[in-house]
Order: sequence, then structure tokens, then C-alpha cells
Amino acid sequence: MNRAYPVSAEDPAGDCPVPIDTLSQLYRAEPEALSDQLGGIPEATRARLAIYLYGRSHTRRLGVQIAATCEGSSLRRVAGFVGNALYDLSRQNPATWADAAPSNGARRGVSLAGSDTATRRATA
Repeated sequence: MNRAYPVSAEDPAGDCPVPIDTLSQLYRAEPEALSDQLGGIPEATRARLAIYLYGRSHTRRLGVQIAATCEGSSLRRVAGFVGNALYDLSRQNPATWADAAPSNGARRGVSLAGSDTATRRATA
């Protein structure tokens, strides 16, 4: 039997390297104030946070911003090749960060009507 568990606000942050309150403050911070808020967070933690945020589509840009405050060696230590790529991306023009999302290829539209063949079988 499958069991459904309630989802709380803390579940998605289970592996987040900072407390949920800190994450919330960083998420809401203006870009100019972000570096001040990151000042009290050790670089190793910032590197883990950058990788954590970059791995989620809705926080990817913040992850790149935080990666920009880290040394390449810190990001590589945390995530190897991905950390290296994130370091390189964070040193580029911020206008290119929007293009940082991994491509899923060409997405096909979803049809609720089903395929033509399935429709013909169902009516036969």
C-alpha cells in the first residue's frame, strides 16, 4: 500500500545547507543587498548553497549569484564538474544566466484528447 505523507515547508529544504529562514531572506534580498547577507556565511557553505539552488529551476539564478561569491576550488570541491561549470557561468555576464537552464529538448504539447488511434479504438 502506498502511503501519502504531508509535505511541509521544510521538506524541500531537507538537504539545504542553511536554515530555511536564512534561505528565505536570501531569496527575497535585492541583488545589491545579497552580498551583505552572504558575508556571514562561510565560503564552503555558500558553495553548497549555490549548488543546491542551481539544481532547482526556480532558484537557479540565485544559485549563480551566490556562486559568483565563491572561489572555483570551493565549487569544484562540492560538485566536481558541475561546480566548475557553475563557477564559469557565474563569471559571465548576468544576462546569459537566464540561458543557464538545462535544455529538455523540444517539448511536445500535451493533448487531453488522446491519440487519434486510441480514440478510434474506444468508439469502435
